[in-house]
Amino acid sequence: MTPEPVVTGREEVSAVTEVVDRGREYVRRHPRAALETVGRQVIMGGQAIRHLIADIVSGRFPFGEFVHQAAFMVKTSYVPTVAVALPVSATLSIQFGLLAGQVGATSLAGAASGLAVIRQSAPLVTALLLAAAVGSAICADLGSRAIREEIDALEVMGVSALRRLVVPRLAAGILVAMALTGFSCFIGFLAGYLFNVYVQDGTPGSFMATFSSFATEGDLYLAMVKAAVFGTIVTVVACEKGLNAKGGPAGVANAVNATVVASIILLMVVNVGFTEMYTILFPRTTL
Repeated sequence: MTPEPVVTGREEVSAVTEVVDRGREYVRRHPRAALETVGRQVIMGGQAIRHLIADIVSGRFPFGEFVHQAAFMVKTSYVPTVAVALPVSATLSIQFGLLAGQVGATSLAGAASGLAVIRQSAPLVTALLLAAAVGSAICADLGSRAIREEIDALEVMGVSALRRLVVPRLAAGILVAMALTGFSCFIGFLAGYLFNVYVQDGTPGSFMATFSSFATEGDLYLAMVKAAVFGTIVTVVACEKGLNAKGGPAGVANAVNATVVASIILLMVVNVGFTEMYTILFPRTTL
């Protein structure tokens, strides 16, 4: 039998020291790396929006690539959006219906569930699915091009990768996010109505009356603004991570993972900010 290796106390101490040193190095370098990444994303987002406006005005916008990317995004995300919007809306309807019944305000179930879907559920569900499905696909596409040095080849030939690759994806991401948010609002409202009427024994007239009494055009405007901002965040983060991917296929996989995580965190933070600002600026329209 082969004797088992004996680990001395000195080797254990050296291993612990190495782990501690690596932890300190990570803590020291991570904030700087995070700030650099955020800075690159902010700069890329500003330049992409500026080029988008300039190219549309000057007639140089690549509409063919835009249509192709928009079709790809819709094909990738519309089925998951519907599949997630239905159970989320049904869950909100059930919870608000139970809460309204406990406080004796069953007539407000329609308003509460409907507003929750329009203000929060629809834009957030759409954004999360865009980050998971579309953002990861964009990052994988651009990352694979980056490691094959196609991006460098474009720059050498005098073709701006930002205007050729990022700008049409940004426009498509904004448009698709807004369209899917509107579709998700309809699906969510329909699911809440059906559950309230046919499962919770609510009345159709009460549901529609309370919803129309509390819901305003500002709620839909808020959802559309959220969708445009969320689509911009997802697209810019995915493009920045993909264009800066390094280290071969493993680097692309790490970039895709970082895209999804960073996008979801940013979406949650921005959603909280939008909700608080809307509540402060328009207090009379809140429920």
